[in-house]
Amino acid sequence: MNTTTTHPAGAPKAISAAGLGFGYPGRGPVLEGVTIEAAAAERVGVIGPNGAGKTTLFMLLCGVLAPTEGTLEVFGATVEPGAFRPEIGMVFHHTNDQLICPTVREDIAFGPQNTGLLEEAVSARVHAAAAATGIAHLLDRTPHELSSGEQRLVAITGILAMEPRLLILDEPTSDLDLRYRRRLIRLIERMEGQTVIVASHDLEFILETCGRVLLLDAGRIQADGAPAEIMADEGLMAAHGLEVPHSLVATWHRHRGSGVDEHGDAAG
Repeated sequence: MNTTTTHPAGAPKAISAAGLGFGYPGRGPVLEGVTIEAAAAERVGVIGPNGAGKTTLFMLLCGVLAPTEGTLEVFGATVEPGAFRPEIGMVFHHTNDQLICPTVREDIAFGPQNTGLLEEAVSARVHAAAAATGIAHLLDRTPHELSSGEQRLVAITGILAMEPRLLILDEPTSDLDLRYRRRLIRLIERMEGQTVIVASHDLEFILETCGRVLLLDAGRIQADGAPAEIMADEGLMAAHGLEVPHSLVATWHRHRGSGVDEHGDAAG
């Protein structure tokens, strides 16, 4: 199943990738022929089995890796590996990769400080981001003493304090309890103007937060469209090692039980 998502004419592009490819030395291609566009303020989910290339795609978007083929632009500028792009913020799957300071407060402040902001502005960003994620009570704690879920929230808060135009989230609900997961959902829903691209095996989270989903497998985009349509396709999902989210299965059974067929006509 391949679908095409169109955007309003003239809508500014947050992400533009054409024929994107990447391979690690001594291995076959991890990504091959990936062509995607995302408009400013769009929220895009990326789903797929382990090893599909989701994290590699994100590493390319934030400039940690360099593509071996194709072109990649974010907000109209080519992504240069290693270049400092404060408008691009990524929360890594493994939070230990980005928690480096003695206290939570210092960790959150690290990014804004490196943009040259005055300390008063840095402090304001730290407190605003911590209030948004609900971790103000952790500001003076040591990151490595926190639970894995708290560490993930600190990592998310640190990126939010940068006020990025493009927010990249790799498995953001991993380790989060139900309360903090719901808080993250509400936080994303309230975002205005920011482009969000998120990879997750938590398909219910994708359904609640994203207006579009990309199914990535074997390094290629296998489907692109509305989350409820793509993730309700049992054959498509099974072919790529995924299951239909429970909420969509329950909706389908309620629909069938109402005596209405797939065309909206009464059965009988």
